Amino acid sequence: MEQILLHICCGPCGTSVIERLHDTYRIHGYFFNPNIQPEDEYNRRLESACDVADYFGIPMTIADYDTGQYEEAVSGYEQEPENGARCLLCYRLRLEETARFARDNGFSIFASTLTLGPQKRASVINPIGHEIAGKYGLRFIDGDWKKQDGFKRSLELSRTLKLYRQKYCGCLLSIR
Repeated sequence: MEQILLHICCGPCGTSVIERLHDTYRIHGYFFNPNIQPEDEYNRRLESACDVADYFGIPMTIADYDTGQYEEAVSGYEQEPENGARCLLCYRLRLEETARFARDNGFSIFASTLTLGPQKRASVINPIGHEIAGKYGLRFIDGDWKKQDGFKRSLELSRTLKLYRQKYCGCLLSIR
């Protein structure tokens, strides 16, 4: 069974994606989300992601929390609307770092839970993942994880596991 590095944006999004991938891959979670603010929100989401990793019995690597990486990546795009250019830069930042970590740690395949969210467009995120995979000599496993009841299943698993469910995408700008 091949090993895959799975970027996990939060526990609820990790649930049904891990469930779908675990019969095909040995999954290693990766939590890199410098966009999430404030820090107590970040910690809630991290705890939730770790709970999901524990539930499924997968290892998880937690990257350093440095909001400066996100702020630098989106500098000049603060006034963009939700799902605008700022969000594309955020997706790119997180997928690029995931690919870099994958390459540097012997993974040849990576994926992300980002497309499980109802507001996240797979048609935008997946091409970024494939482009970055090509740059790093990796394979990107794409999906529109919300489809085929993926989002519904994530809600069910989140209730079962009593996971924290956030009310906004992650950055302070998305609260407005």
